[in-house]
Amino acid sequence: MNTHVVIMAGGIGSRLWPLSTPETPKQFIDILGVGQSLIQLTVERFLPVCPPDRFWVVTSEKYVDIVRKQLPTVPDDQILAEPEARNTAPCIAYACWKIARKDPDANIVVTPADALVLKTSAFAETIYKALTFTEVYDAIVTVGITPTRPETGYGYIHAAEAVEGKVVKVSEFKEKPDLPTAEAYLADGHYFWNAGIFVWKASTIMEELRAYAPQIAGVMDRLAPSFGTDGETAALKELFPTCEKVSIDYAVMEKSALIHVIAADLGWSDLGSWGSVKSHLEPDENSNTVVGGDIRLFGCKDCFVHAAEEKTVVVEGLEGYIVAESNGRLLVCRLSEEQRIKEFSS
Repeated sequence: MNTHVVIMAGGIGSRLWPLSTPETPKQFIDILGVGQSLIQLTVERFLPVCPPDRFWVVTSEKYVDIVRKQLPTVPDDQILAEPEARNTAPCIAYACWKIARKDPDANIVVTPADALVLKTSAFAETIYKALTFTEVYDAIVTVGITPTRPETGYGYIHAAEAVEGKVVKVSEFKEKPDLPTAEAYLADGHYFWNAGIFVWKASTIMEELRAYAPQIAGVMDRLAPSFGTDGETAALKELFPTCEKVSIDYAVMEKSALIHVIAADLGWSDLGSWGSVKSHLEPDENSNTVVGGDIRLFGCKDCFVHAAEEKTVVVEGLEGYIVAESNGRLLVCRLSEEQRIKEFSS
């Protein structure tokens, strides 16, 4: 199986300020205090299905050096530097056109760099099943996460015939719902969180992009002759910013007739907020969680303190608060107001 893994690593994770900043966004940070950044954990979980020399990373040109340092096993020419962020459809198109040039029969997994997966063995098994399916069929398989709560922060995939661990046709994609709708999805049992992980042959996604995003496909066709030459960087700077700025969900997933889903309970989270990070750490008897060395809490309840860089942190009398420090920036914010962190930090 000619498997390649494409890791999308260009986002800035602004809801996890002050730890995640445009200079060093969350995918390159050890947010959970486990000794590895999120992108390093992403590579690790895909190693059972793909050799290290077939990993590709698409990132901003300003993060290339960080990627090289954190992922030394990824070949330099497979770290693809976007001169400008144009959302996920151009990002994915660039990687898939590049891979197809090198390996026309490639079977590709595309994944975000910054998610958490706790059940790594089940994850590898799920990805392998999806790759086996796309190897045989002209199909796109997306990974659906069996929901554990009525989450309003994720998009959903509806598959009327869904059986966990089996590849089935997608009925439709759903936008982020309100709470009553999310509760109905959970009760129905055939709705799954959209993890943004896709599996396809290079030829399949190229055909679908030609059909549903012809402007982007046209740019890639113009760019392709420069691949692997001294002129690639200049051509990329000139042509890539002309791509339509659109997500792969909107460009292809919501329109193609080839979309399938494989659903599984993988212990997945996009770690998109301090609250979601807190939920994956072991709490003390007062529901407090901490990341860092000498963090001392007195009379605190349901708080999250992230202060890995400080020698000693003392917090007294807070309930339901985030306290996070990094590089001289300090956040003290109620957990209930965390959706406003992007606003606070801008």
